[in-house]
Parts: sequence; C-alpha cells; structure tokens
Amino acid sequence: MNVEQFKQQLFTEGEKSGFSTLELYYEQNETLLIELYEGEVDGYESSSVQGASVRGLYDGKTGYAYTEKLDDESVQFLLKNAAENAELIENESEELFTEKATYEDVQFYTPELDAVNPEEMIQFLREVEKKALAYDPRVTKVNATQIQKQTVEKALYHNKGLALSEQNNFLFVLISLLVEENGELKSGIHFEITKDFKTLDSNDVAKKAVEKGLSMLGERNYPNKNYPVVLKNQAAASLLATFTSSFSAQAVQDGQSRLKGKLGKAIAADHVHLIDNPHLPDGVRSSTFDSEGVPTKKQAIVENGKLETYFHNLKTAKKDGVETTGHAHRQSYKDAIEVSPSNFYIDPSNRIYEQLYESIEEGIIITDLAGMHSGANPISGDFSLAADGYYVKDGKIVGPTKQMTVAGNFFEVLQDLEEIGGDLEFSPMVFDGYIGSPSLKIKRLAITVD
Repeated sequence: MNVEQFKQQLFTEGEKSGFSTLELYYEQNETLLIELYEGEVDGYESSSVQGASVRGLYDGKTGYAYTEKLDDESVQFLLKNAAENAELIENESEELFTEKATYEDVQFYTPELDAVNPEEMIQFLREVEKKALAYDPRVTKVNATQIQKQTVEKALYHNKGLALSEQNNFLFVLISLLVEENGELKSGIHFEITKDFKTLDSNDVAKKAVEKGLSMLGERNYPNKNYPVVLKNQAAASLLATFTSSFSAQAVQDGQSRLKGKLGKAIAADHVHLIDNPHLPDGVRSSTFDSEGVPTKKQAIVENGKLETYFHNLKTAKKDGVETTGHAHRQSYKDAIEVSPSNFYIDPSNRIYEQLYESIEEGIIITDLAGMHSGANPISGDFSLAADGYYVKDGKIVGPTKQMTVAGNFFEVLQDLEEIGGDLEFSPMVFDGYIGSPSLKIKRLAITVD
C-alpha cells in the first residue's frame, strides 16, 4: 500500500488500540553510486531504501517503533511494539507539534538532476580521469573517481491533522590521485556537491585535484612554535563540525557543553556570525520543517560574537522554558528524535583568500585536518590534530610543510579570529549537520612539524 493508505489505517487502528496521539514519519532514500578505475566501471550500486516509524502516546508514556514495510501486518506490528516500548521504557512523555503553522514555499528537489542517466555520469568520470592523467606528467595514478546521486523523500503526519512532505536531491563527485617527483609521493583529492550536473566541468575537477597534489610536493620542516594561522575553508569547516554539538541544548542540559550559561554572552570575536540556514538552496540538510513538524527558519546562533540561542527541539525547549528553534532531527526512520543543525556555517565576508595571509610575516596555512575523533574533546574544546599545509613568509606561500600537529582550543579560536574570508565551502560529512566555513585567519596556534 502507499503511504497515504498506510497512514489512514495506522491512525484508525491506533485510536482503537488506546493511543491518544500518533505520529508517522516516512522516509525513502534512493542512491546511485558509480566508481571508475582505469577507465572501467569498478563499482556500481543502486539502492532504494524506505521505512517508517511511529511515535505515540500510550497510557501517558511515549513509545517508538519502526518498519521497512508498508502493509497490513506492519500496522499491527508498529502499534504492538510502540505500546510495549512505552510500557517498558522510563521516559518523559513527548508532545506532538499541533500548532497551526505557516511553512516557507521553497523547493529543494531538482527534477533535471534525477533525469541524468548513468551513461552520462560514467562518461563524465572517464573525462575527469583522462584529463587528470594528461594534466601533468607527475600524475602517476588516479586512485578513484566516483559520483553519487542521492534523492531523499520524507513525510510527517500525525492524527491531530499535520501532513507534511518534501524531497531533496544532490550529486557528489570525488577524485583521488597520486603525484610523484624525485621519489616523493603526494595525494590530491577534490570533491564537489551540486544540484546541477551541467555545471560540472571535467577540466576544472581534474585541475583542482592535480594542483592540490602538486602543491604538496617539496615539503620541508619548519621551526616548532606558535604561528599566525590561516585555516583554509575545508579545514575550518572540519573544525567547526567537530565542535558543533556544543551548540545543542541537549548537550548543554546533559552537562556536555562548555557553552552552558553563555547565552547572551560573547563567545567569539565581535565580527563573527554563525548562521543556521535550513532554506539554503543547495544545502544537503535543507528543509522547510524539522523532524517534529516545526517550521524551520534562518537564524543567527552567534551574532556579533554573542551566543543568541542553542539548537532546540520541543523537548529541550520545554525544559528551558523557551520556544523550539526547529532543530529536531532524526538520523533515519530507525532513530529517535535528537537535536541537530541544518546547514550551519560561519558567515563569510567579502575578503578573498589571498588577503588573509598577505600581511603575515611568518605563518602557516592549514589546508587539511585529520584525527578529529581521537584528537579533539568536544566538551572542553581542546584539540591536537594532524594537519597539512604551507609555510608563509612575508605574505607569500613558500611551500608545503611536512605533516604538522596543530594544537589549541576551539572556543579560543572563535575569540582569536582576526579575519574571515569570502570563500565559504561545506564539509562533505553530514552526520551532525551540513557544516561550512570560509577561510579564517587566527592570531596564533601551536604548530609542531613532525
């Protein structure tokens, strides 16, 4: 049966079974992943996964259950398991969003993207690989080229009248290659996310990956000390993503955030703005409603350096006596509701990247960070991470450094931001939101060159 039929039967049977409120969340995820190696298709995966979950109030307690099937048997399965779950688990009852609300009329689905066929995608990958190998004789190997097309459909209903649905789709492109000079091997990686296949340029994708690898040849050691640092946009986005959980009201209430008690106070330099924009046209996490059906809106989490709000869902907002910010989120139909941002980023300026280091007498540009899970403490803000980048002298890039270790504290970095670039980019990791940043100039960080 279709979702509409399933919903009607679920709500009818649920009321007979003793549920005072019932909510149905539906999700369908279609993915096509193609990988190329040496001109031939090395991997081809096409999948369509759908599922539904129920959240309901039974004898004053909230119960959950989920299924991969939409049929008569699944209706009874969901109601039975949700009721048993409510009886067994000690929890606070959860409220459904029942207010009359207005939702933005924004479309995130691009029909033209879903119309792109696999043959076109394969041909594009072949062109990227071919052009990367021909770009420079120091390119020795293209490890992989891959493209992934993803379409996500979600819907939310409850027996109090809510009925919401929308779609989003996007395309990921990745190339990874090796360059070699005088026995020194370096990798070059480039990825892009787009909603318009026609805007992808195979020359540009190949060029960016090759030049990234070539720029890392000729690495040298430099003195270990505290340097002025420019965090390139991708590295800055990775760092912000690592500490995004600190802005969650759930983390604050659980004592897992250093931002507890900081509302209305300066936590960053006064020219720093952290924005969450769920209506970003190209945002992977864009949506007009959150996982509880609350309308979403663009809002400043940090404005002029001051912490304006935490990310809230209905439960955390009720506990703090405030309104939800529309940041309820399910990782999938199998998961309970938590708190998470949508498209969260540091607001860019109009300064170009090169302007950030042209006044540095001696400093470091960090292009990539690694070891986020083991080398960072999301509660204290402390980090010690492996890094790649360049040495800067008299406002010019001298060359790449050997792998470095950069150490500092995220919350101090926010305070020490001297300049912000205009080159906003987003991290490909979207587990805890779609996180972005422009390049950032920081007063000083401790750098150790291995």
